[in-house]
Amino acid sequence: MHIGTPSRRPARWRVWALPRPARAFVLVVDVAAVAAAVLAARSWPASGQWVLAGWLAGCAVIHLHASHAIERMRRDHSHSPYVDLCSVWIFAGVLALPPLLELGLIAVIYGHRWVLVNRFDAHRPPHRTVFTAATLALSATAATTVLHAAGHPALAGSGTQPGWSDVLVIVAAAAVQWTVNTVLVAVVIHCTTTIKHAGEALGSRSDNLLEVSQLALGVFVALALWWWPPTALLMIIPVLALHQCVLLDQLRLAARTDHRTGLLHAIAWQDQAKAELARVRTEHGQVAVLMIDLDWFKTINDTHGHLVGDEVLLKVAKVITTSVRRGDSVGRYGGEEFAVLLPGVDEAETRDIAERIRTRIHALRLSDPNGRPVHLTATLGGAVYPDIPEQSIEGLLRAADAALYAGKTAGRNRVALAAP
Repeated sequence: MHIGTPSRRPARWRVWALPRPARAFVLVVDVAAVAAAVLAARSWPASGQWVLAGWLAGCAVIHLHASHAIERMRRDHSHSPYVDLCSVWIFAGVLALPPLLELGLIAVIYGHRWVLVNRFDAHRPPHRTVFTAATLALSATAATTVLHAAGHPALAGSGTQPGWSDVLVIVAAAAVQWTVNTVLVAVVIHCTTTIKHAGEALGSRSDNLLEVSQLALGVFVALALWWWPPTALLMIIPVLALHQCVLLDQLRLAARTDHRTGLLHAIAWQDQAKAELARVRTEHGQVAVLMIDLDWFKTINDTHGHLVGDEVLLKVAKVITTSVRRGDSVGRYGGEEFAVLLPGVDEAETRDIAERIRTRIHALRLSDPNGRPVHLTATLGGAVYPDIPEQSIEGLLRAADAALYAGKTAGRNRVALAAP
């Protein structure tokens, strides 16, 4: 069997390997989506509605073909719940099509995506594509229910001039679609992975803004369909531009951040520190550098395992970022070492911030999967410019590192600043 080719034997489908709660939830959602389609089939669409559905499906397929390479790159660089860009067409269908054709549109979109991309990806077995389509079918059905309950006149394409009340109904329908889809996806993520924070299940602020943007574009696609269907083709251009912008943002972020902690990596941190030092030297200001090293980190890895070590790094990164001021730059410098840039501080302020970081790291209460406590301490070294008259960020780092080494020699779990 080739990699990425699913087994044709039902007993070997990967859906059965899911944890029992996740497997049950996925199957319930899939069955509910099928039930929604059966109920929608009780009302057969008119011929004109089939024409609108054809235009919308054509736009979606062209968009999927034109963007699948970009989407593959976006997916591969995403470290959070992946937000695709199909909701533009799906919400347009909610507004412009009857329920049966809207569900058919979703089947076309995700059937096409499976044939074009997902069947070649070993990490995305068929049940994941089916579940995604099912969650969108249920969320679209919920949004359609809101429109029907409010008597939304444009739903039938009656030509009636919409009013402000219709705008509110559309917003409510979009909110319902977003909420239902987000909750369904969050539940299955919670059942299959260990959640460290809510953003891993609910998506980041930028993820959700992207989804809302798609819903807004979907309104304009629906308006184009009601006015003159061929103009809906023009909406493919801004949707592709949105793809490109999101990809560039992801690549830019990935190029500057440490994938394990989300902090700046060493090169990005140094570039930012060099720019700040150049500014400070021109303005005759002050800037400090802190080097933070976790004590006995190798022992933590050896005793508790590298997965616990990774968790420690993540927790420490969060402690540092919440202990410094807005505008300070925090980076992972390598291994268990972190660096902080503190613009506009003197020696006393630098020591205060360093002590705050040290005490908060020491106060962390962590344990490994066996319940054994993980004890953490850190030693910090610092250097303040111009007290330390180094003309380069590398020189300040050497001074801070020498102070750090002195702190280690003196017994660890302490703050040491380079002497002028």
